[in-house]
Amino acid sequence: MTETALDRAHADMEAAEDDGGPRLAFYHCLADTSLFVLLTQEADSKGDHVTPRTFDLEGTEYALAFDTEERLAGFAGGAAPYAMLPGRTLAGMLAGAGAGLGLNLDAAPSSILLPPEALGWLAETLGQGGGAEAHARPEAVSAPEGVPQALLSALDAKLARAEGLASHACLAGARYAGGASGHVLMFIGAAPGAEGALTRAVSEALTFSGIEAGALDVGFAEAGGALAQRLEKVGLRFDLPRPSSPLQRAAPGSDPSRPPRLK
Repeated sequence: MTETALDRAHADMEAAEDDGGPRLAFYHCLADTSLFVLLTQEADSKGDHVTPRTFDLEGTEYALAFDTEERLAGFAGGAAPYAMLPGRTLAGMLAGAGAGLGLNLDAAPSSILLPPEALGWLAETLGQGGGAEAHARPEAVSAPEGVPQALLSALDAKLARAEGLASHACLAGARYAGGASGHVLMFIGAAPGAEGALTRAVSEALTFSGIEAGALDVGFAEAGGALAQRLEKVGLRFDLPRPSSPLQRAAPGSDPSRPPRLK
């Protein structure tokens, strides 16, 4: 069986029960994972409504979802209707309906029951964002110092999923007019209109890194420009994946901008 990112995050969480960092990392991974939700029947023709297969546990309904199609088929005993939804979308939908989530049940080491309260916390946390904010361009940049490894790991994982949104990013120390200083993550060659999504990605990395009162400025620079060249000399570089060919996805719920509603 191929190990998945959720398997690894779940194992890290189980191995450090008293450490909140791995727990945050698991929920961060869950939010960013596309899940295959088992349905009672095929979604409607437009994919606007879905009816998850659920089971009752002490008066609470739990939907069933898996992080690979193969795991879903193995649990169902063959082909079965499903909807593919981002974990963040599914968490909000189920929490709003007072339902929990059975993740990878009887299908993987990451098998776990997540109650409505856990999903509600995840949806609320994702909505709050972190300490990333736009800032004026720095007057001077330097090598980053004292950045916690937890934040570096969270940024690396988050930006690895930001396919096609920018060429790369550089993390550097920054000094601004008036003497203010801090750290800036500057995206180089951002795609038109991607600024908001990239800023939210950094906010979530801060939130789930477990760093108290974290703050990180986010900026954007033109590829090949003077600021980009200065940052590339001293900053810590994160390469974002290049855009791949568009995939044809027939599964209902595969478009995050049009999540279906629960029946």
